[in-house]
Amino acid sequence: MCGIVGLFLKDPALESQLGALLTDMLITMTDRGPDSAGIAIYGGGGEGRGKITVQSANPGTDFKDLDGDLHAAIGQPVLMLVKDTHAVLELPLAQLEAARSALTHLRPAIKVMSAGESIEIFKEVGLPKDVARRFGVADMKGTHGIGHTRMATESAVTTMGAHPFSTGADQCLVHNGSLSNHN
Repeated sequence: MCGIVGLFLKDPALESQLGALLTDMLITMTDRGPDSAGIAIYGGGGEGRGKITVQSANPGTDFKDLDGDLHAAIGQPVLMLVKDTHAVLELPLAQLEAARSALTHLRPAIKVMSAGESIEIFKEVGLPKDVARRFGVADMKGTHGIGHTRMATESAVTTMGAHPFSTGADQCLVHNGSLSNHN
């Protein structure tokens, strides 16, 4: 049993409220998934810019000088915004794959949560209200988002088991139930 929420804003005037609206929706679904929660926000991203959202169990160590190390590896400036156990790396879109490759060598313990022009995925173990607070979801802006609250039934309660899952550039997936029993 899990909870899924989603919101696509048609009114640009509401984009500054996307995070707050999704936070309220996510918290409402706590009873359907108190183990972990996650959210994908689509927004921001400048012309020709890309984003990689990464997660670390040791952010104090893994994120230290990561932007500078990536800059040296790809030859382009990298902006980094740390949010608890996650960091959003913004860089030239043309360097996205080079940066992903460099990450595997520079910080092998870091996990890529998402990549693309506008997606940012944040997920962690804990009650949805606590996960949303840790990442400051209520303050996030964007055009649309999807959230998930998880009640693990067939696997361990872990950050990597939480949803959403990145399925490609600017794409993600959430589901309610076991994909193994689809037939």
